[in-house]
Amino acid sequence: MGVLRHIVFVFLLSAPLLNAQNTKVLQQIESVKSSIYKIPSRDSVAIAETHYKIGELYRKSLFSDSALVYFQKAEKVFRAYNLTYNVAITMYGIAVCQTYHKDYTGSESTSIEVLTLLNTLNETNNVKQYKAYTYNNLGVVFDELDQFDQAIKYYQTSLNLKKELNGDYQRSIGLTLNNMLKVYRRAGKFNMAIKTYNEIYNDKNLIRKYPDVYGLALGNYAKTLHLSKKYEELPGLYLKALRIFDSINSPYNSIIIQQHLAEFYNDINKKDSARYYAYQAKDLSELYNNDDLLKSLFIIANIEEGETANKYLNAYIKLSDSLHKIERFNRDKLARIRFETDEIEKENAQKEKEVKLLFIISIIVITISILLYLFLTMREKNKILQFKQSQQESNEEIYNLMLSQNESIEEARAQEKTRISQELHDGVLGRLFGTRLSLDSLNMNTSTEAVKAREQYINELKDIEHDIRKVSHELNTDFVSGSGFIDIIKTLVETQTLSYNLQYMFNPDDSINWDIISNKTKIHIYRIIQEALHNIHKHANASFVKISFKLKKDVICIAITDNGFGFDVSKTKSGIGLKNINSRVKEINGQLKITSQKKEGTTLLLEAPMT
Repeated sequence: MGVLRHIVFVFLLSAPLLNAQNTKVLQQIESVKSSIYKIPSRDSVAIAETHYKIGELYRKSLFSDSALVYFQKAEKVFRAYNLTYNVAITMYGIAVCQTYHKDYTGSESTSIEVLTLLNTLNETNNVKQYKAYTYNNLGVVFDELDQFDQAIKYYQTSLNLKKELNGDYQRSIGLTLNNMLKVYRRAGKFNMAIKTYNEIYNDKNLIRKYPDVYGLALGNYAKTLHLSKKYEELPGLYLKALRIFDSINSPYNSIIIQQHLAEFYNDINKKDSARYYAYQAKDLSELYNNDDLLKSLFIIANIEEGETANKYLNAYIKLSDSLHKIERFNRDKLARIRFETDEIEKENAQKEKEVKLLFIISIIVITISILLYLFLTMREKNKILQFKQSQQESNEEIYNLMLSQNESIEEARAQEKTRISQELHDGVLGRLFGTRLSLDSLNMNTSTEAVKAREQYINELKDIEHDIRKVSHELNTDFVSGSGFIDIIKTLVETQTLSYNLQYMFNPDDSINWDIISNKTKIHIYRIIQEALHNIHKHANASFVKISFKLKKDVICIAITDNGFGFDVSKTKSGIGLKNINSRVKEINGQLKITSQKKEGTTLLLEAPMT
């Protein structure tokens, strides 16, 4: 029962034994896995290439389940990017995993797909290499299916391709020759088997560099001699093969040699030697491979007799049934892995579509929002611009009306002055001139008093005449020419200060030529003075204001000073009035400076360029 429990425990293990070599490979795998996190997530191809490397490491360590998972991850990405060569070599890895799990039908189908993909590519050295590997795998598949002629055909194709490759493929060629030797031996074509062995044996460089390949070939050759009942070199060849594997520390390869030795000694009726090698093979098989263990149990059952034979025969049957179940489970698992991988890929593809759709919708919403914001902003700016234009037009219209009104006033003044001048000249002056002539005619009186009186009156009339002429001349002169804007400002100051109960002083500068200054600048100056007077009335509680104009280097300097409360300029927030003033100053490219002290009043200094 202890032996059976040990056997059951061994055959239930689906993964290979973790020997030192596999441990090293697993460390390499972990190192490669960690490198994935260094690859940018958007570089899908680089991640797929890393998955392929991990799958290869698992496959070569006989961890085919894990290998298949990574191969399929890589395959999906390679297909998505139409990387035919990468798809082909990844599918080759999958085919080998299927062969390991005895899914021969699946492996054949996958291998044919690999060859179909490779045939679409230019026949480079790498393409020919994987064609050779794939044909070799097909040979293994048909060998296991006992279709020996087909297996030999594929092995021969693989061998021919390998011999055409550039590079060192000597070991690979030797392994394919050994596979052919084994098929010829199993098919009963002993002469072809011996001929194939001689091809290996004559390659001394192969034997020297790769003794493991020679050991496998030697075992198959010895088995061929055994089956053809040529015992002259036996068991010497078997023992030589064992020594080779012992020398290179390859106990796994020695299992098949010990099984062959057990069968040979049993055939020549040397039971003790047969038992020795049969049990040696069984013990090693328990550490490595369930198939080898199954065969070892069968050999022991044939060698032993009675209850012992029955015990091992029963163990063989149970293990065989269990292996069949495991094989079915593995085949189903491979299919399930492929199905689940496909499902995961479909889910990922669906999620990717959803993410893309969400991204597109987000972009559309953001774009629409930006466009809507820009539209509303532009509309608002247009409204502001239209309002400013309308305000500008209104200001100009007001100014033009004011100018027109002022012109009417000035015209009326001129007419009135002309009328008065004419009245003085034609009426009063004429009469006075007549009186002077009359008095002058009286000058004929020679009396001293009369002469003196007349002379006094005449001189007085001359003075009156002179004064009247002077008044007439002044009234007839257009003394307000060019001073229309200043009159408008003066009228504004008079009106506003009267309304606000303010005393004022107004000092214009006659050197400023207002005719060359734009209406826009005049309007803004008018509005700034108007707003300043309003602020003085509203906030300063002043009783006096002084407004003066100066021209300095083509810059009009306007100072508005009050005797009000004053304020702290650095702490006081700008109100609507001051904002309006600043806005107008900016419109005429001017500068504004405000100085103020509490209880000492405020001065607003505006500098406006003439052009």
